[in-house]
Amino acid sequence: MAIQHSRGYAGLLSAAVMTVAMAILPAQARASTSTADHGTFKELQQPFDSGPAVTQACLKCHTEAAHQVMKTPHWTWEFLNPATNQKLGKQHVLNNFCISVESNYAFCTTCHAGYGWKDNSFDFTRQENVDCLVCHDTTGKYRKQPGTGGLPPVKAIESPPGSGKIVKPVDLMRVAQNVGKTSRDTCGACHFFGGGGDGVKHGDMDSSLAAPEAELDIHMDATGLDFSCATCHQASGHRVPGSRYAPTAKDDQGKLMRGKESGRNPATCQSCHGLDSHQSSRLNSHADKIACQTCHIPKYARGGVPTKMGWDWSTGGQKGPDGKPLIKKDAKGHVIYDARKGDFILAENVVPEYKWFNGTVSYTLLNAKIDNSKVVPINAFQGGPDDGKSLIWPVKVMRGKQPYDPVNMTLVKPHTAGDDSTAYWKNFGWEKAVAAGMSDTGLPFSGKVDFVETEMAWPITHMVAPKDQSLGCVDCHGAESRLAGLPGIYMPSHSVNRLLDTAGWGLAALCLVGVIGHGGIRILSARKGQ
Repeated sequence: MAIQHSRGYAGLLSAAVMTVAMAILPAQARASTSTADHGTFKELQQPFDSGPAVTQACLKCHTEAAHQVMKTPHWTWEFLNPATNQKLGKQHVLNNFCISVESNYAFCTTCHAGYGWKDNSFDFTRQENVDCLVCHDTTGKYRKQPGTGGLPPVKAIESPPGSGKIVKPVDLMRVAQNVGKTSRDTCGACHFFGGGGDGVKHGDMDSSLAAPEAELDIHMDATGLDFSCATCHQASGHRVPGSRYAPTAKDDQGKLMRGKESGRNPATCQSCHGLDSHQSSRLNSHADKIACQTCHIPKYARGGVPTKMGWDWSTGGQKGPDGKPLIKKDAKGHVIYDARKGDFILAENVVPEYKWFNGTVSYTLLNAKIDNSKVVPINAFQGGPDDGKSLIWPVKVMRGKQPYDPVNMTLVKPHTAGDDSTAYWKNFGWEKAVAAGMSDTGLPFSGKVDFVETEMAWPITHMVAPKDQSLGCVDCHGAESRLAGLPGIYMPSHSVNRLLDTAGWGLAALCLVGVIGHGGIRILSARKGQ
C-alpha cells in the first residue's frame, strides 16, 4: 500500500489516515446479490470530472437518498443528546487526540460523507455535495484527497508539492458503475482510522477487522459468520443506529425481529442473543449487572495494531541533531514521538478499565470552566450500582495532555493542520495556533496557553472473542480482580478486610474449641454415669 503524504496534514495525522482511501483495505471477494448492474445504466456510462457530478447521476434514480443522508449525523456531524441537552458532534466536542475538527476542516473532513467541506461556508443543503461513493464503493480504488475537504483526485497531482510523489486520479466512472452495499472496507476506511491513524481512537476498531479470524472477532470472522458492519448496525433510510454519543448501555427487551421498525437499537447483543443466552442461570443473572462485552471482550487491540493510550501535546517541537523535527520509533517501528505532535503511548492486548454506565455521556464543552488542579474529564460516563439502569462496561480510557487557556480556564481549539504559518506543526507556536483556531469559534481567548491533563473514555464493543476465550470466574472473583475499586460490589477473595477476617476466623476457632470441649464433657459425663 502506498502512503500519500500531504504537507501540514502530516503535522496532525498519521500517514495511514492521510489516504483515507477506499483502497486502504482490499475489497473482499463476495458474490453480488444486487438485482441491478450499474455498469449498464446510461447515466453512469460517461466520464465524471468531480464527485458531485457522480452524485447528480445517482440522484436521477435514487431520488430521496441525499435527503435521507442529510438528516443523519454522518452528514451533520451533530447530535442533540436528549438526556443532557448538550449539542454534541465533531464540531462541538473536543477530544484529546487531534483536539478539534473546527479550524482544521479541510483535513478532518476527508472522512465526511460529503464533498468540499473546507470551512464554515460549506453548503449542507446542496444534494450534490453528498458523497455516495464513500460508503458504496466495491472496487477498493476510491479515495479522497486530504486537505481538499473530502474531494477525490480527478487528475494526477504532486503531493506534497515538490516531493516528486504523484497521486493518481480516481476513475470515478468505474467506481460509480460498481457501487454496492456497504462493507467493513467502506465503513472501516474512516472508522478504523479515527483519531489520527490506524487503531488510534477506539482500540476495538482497526484495520485488523477488515478480514479477521474468529479469535479476533467471532462475528466478523471472514471465513465464518463474516458480519459486515451493517449486519448489526442495520440502517433504515440511511440512519445508522448505534450512537457513541448516546449508546444503549442496557437492553432489557430481548430479541428484535429484524426488518421491523421498532425504534430500538438493533446493534445491542440482546437484540440477537436475547436475555437468557447462557445455559447457566447463574451466568444469566450476571447479565443483570454486567454488560456482555465485559466478559466476552477480554482484551482490545488484539489484532496486531496498537492503539493510542496517551498523547502529550506539550512535548512537541523538539529537533534532532540535524536540526530537523525529531521523530522516535519503538522496536516495532511505531512512532512514539513526533515533533509535530508530542509523545505517544501505544499498547496492544490491553485489559479494559471498567465503569458503571447507564448510557448517558456528559462532555466538557469548549466554553466550560475547568479545574486545572485535577485531571479534566473530556467526557464522563454516568451511572452507578443502584440506579437500575447501569451495567458494568469495559472502556478504553485515553489519557492526554492538551492546551488550555490559563486565564479564562477553558479548553481551547488549536489550528494544527494546513499549510499556513498559524498551523502548530509549522511554527511550533501554541499561542498563534490557538488564536487561529479560536477565531473560528467566536469565544474569547486570552492569548496565553498552558497544558492540562485530560481523560476521555470510549466503550469497548467490538473484537468479541469466541466463548471459550471469554473471562472466567477468577478474573473478577480472584484476588487480582479486574473489577478492583469499582463501587457497589463485593468480590470474595478480592474485597478482603484482614481485621474482619482475623476476627471471623478467631470466632470460628472459639466455636470449634467450644464444640470440642462441650462434646468432650458429654463423653466424660456419659462414661461416669455408666
